[in-house]
Amino acid sequence: MKVRLWVLVLAVLPGVVQARGGETQGVGELPVQAVPLHGEPVSLEGVEPARPRFEVLPAAVSVVPGLLLHGMGPLVAGDTATAGRHFLLEGSGLGLLIAGGVPIALSGASRRIIAPLYAVTLAGVGLLSISTLANLYGAVSPAFPPGEVARHLPPLELEVGYQHVVDPAFDYRHFVSVGALARLERVRLEAGVKLSPDEGNLRVRVGGAYRLLGAPEGARAGADGTALDLEAAALAHRYSAEAFTLAGGELSLRGRYDMARFSPRMAGSFAEMGVGFAMQGYVYTGPVDDILFEQLLFTFGYGVYLGRGGPFRGEAMLYYDHRKDDFPGGIKGGSGVPGYVGLRGRMLLTGPWGVAAELQAGSAVVGRVSLVYALGGEP
Repeated sequence: MKVRLWVLVLAVLPGVVQARGGETQGVGELPVQAVPLHGEPVSLEGVEPARPRFEVLPAAVSVVPGLLLHGMGPLVAGDTATAGRHFLLEGSGLGLLIAGGVPIALSGASRRIIAPLYAVTLAGVGLLSISTLANLYGAVSPAFPPGEVARHLPPLELEVGYQHVVDPAFDYRHFVSVGALARLERVRLEAGVKLSPDEGNLRVRVGGAYRLLGAPEGARAGADGTALDLEAAALAHRYSAEAFTLAGGELSLRGRYDMARFSPRMAGSFAEMGVGFAMQGYVYTGPVDDILFEQLLFTFGYGVYLGRGGPFRGEAMLYYDHRKDDFPGGIKGGSGVPGYVGLRGRMLLTGPWGVAAELQAGSAVVGRVSLVYALGGEP
């Protein structure tokens, strides 16, 4: 049922692009067929689509009243196709938010139906958030050259870094983080360890993903990062001072949509959304019964590509994650305890070296910086 819901949500964004299928495409807009989701992507080398000009009035209207009516900026600029897609995306988000939120309120958040209703509600919030950020990005993007999706990413990346946690519920603060990321054709493998030497707090996560749709990250022949991945992971988090361990496994679908398909104004940006399910348990060393529970996984975000070819390449994304079992925990207050928000970036700078950074805020605040070393692949 959750998979069907994901397919429905993922279909909203591409559907928006073709909502006005009978209209002529905007100036400089590449047809969706030029960047297929599967098979051999069409090379777009040497193709430089025309960029919309920056205009002060449409940019201002994108903020007021554009933060409420997301298509007003493009409409004032004469880009009716993009305006219509914004209105449709915003309306879809509002519709899903109402479809999930009203039954939650009327049922008193009944546990028998809460999981699917939360998923629908979060999908609505995600589409509204993506539409809002896309509206703002589209207002300012004509003022600067957009970033491009990296055509090639290295087959292996290693990283080591420092993480700082400010959590009123626990004493740990300082962590050493170590991670590895491997890309094998359509398969991606990841592993990460975070250890607090003083407190003995240890979190280990091992996972992988299979690319169902879209070009592999290591060999994108076209300038498009749209993709759909099936992800799985296992984790164990040992709280030595508190004498318990959190452990479990998860399965999810995560999709990325290159917003250049939505409009030329959105070139250089992308949206992500994922939904999944986790089975986890608390294992205690003392005279306390173990606890097994389920967790709905849901995440969405809006990001930008960094770099325009060459050795400097990467991306940054602002996102929301609904999970509560990570260091940030859930934001206190609100119905159902929301998850946390975050901002992350990962960049290869020159040669094999790069950096990664992340800031997360929930009931705790977490910051992490890492040095990345890439092995293999093209520069």
